[in-house]
Amino acid sequence: MSNPVKLSIEYPEQSSRGLLLLRLFFGFFYVIIPHGICLMVLGLVAMFAMVIAWVTVLFTGKYPKGLFDFIVGVSRWSTRVGTYMVFLTDKYPAFGMSEKVDDTVKFNVEYPQSLSRGKLLVKTFFGIFYVMIPHGFCLYIRMLITYIFLFIAFWVVLFTGQFPKGMHDFVVGTFRWQARVNMYFIQTDVYPPFSGKE
Repeated sequence: MSNPVKLSIEYPEQSSRGLLLLRLFFGFFYVIIPHGICLMVLGLVAMFAMVIAWVTVLFTGKYPKGLFDFIVGVSRWSTRVGTYMVFLTDKYPAFGMSEKVDDTVKFNVEYPQSLSRGKLLVKTFFGIFYVMIPHGFCLYIRMLITYIFLFIAFWVVLFTGQFPKGMHDFVVGTFRWQARVNMYFIQTDVYPPFSGKE
């Protein structure tokens, strides 16, 4: 069964050294502050939306489509900002939760026609044991490697203007794996694989 959580980030053949330095020194002001304020407010709303969705799924087995799209949209926007700040893409992240046709970051979650109430309860009460601990341990190790790759890639981009393809794929895989784990808790019943591969 294919995973319903899809994340792809277009590989840039060339990366801008100027944008790399601009993000390093001024990214807080022109990316983190404007996007961060919006995402902080939306994140608070999303927490309430998830509680409402949880109760609705528990009693009906159906996820309200509007709430589903809202939560996926907040995650999509957040992913755009995160990938821009770690220079996986040079395209400034769009403001908004909807998909953008020309976006270099594609994040989608297939809408489930129904969700298991039993799995919802198992995830809620035992998810820390069978999801967070094993995936968290693997992702912790992977994140350490990701930070090392990002440090190396920064210097490679600065001197060559090109993000090493293998490192780019690995970092994208880390984002993908993390997204699958996050979405598993309420957006899908498909257990996340121990992999960052598509």
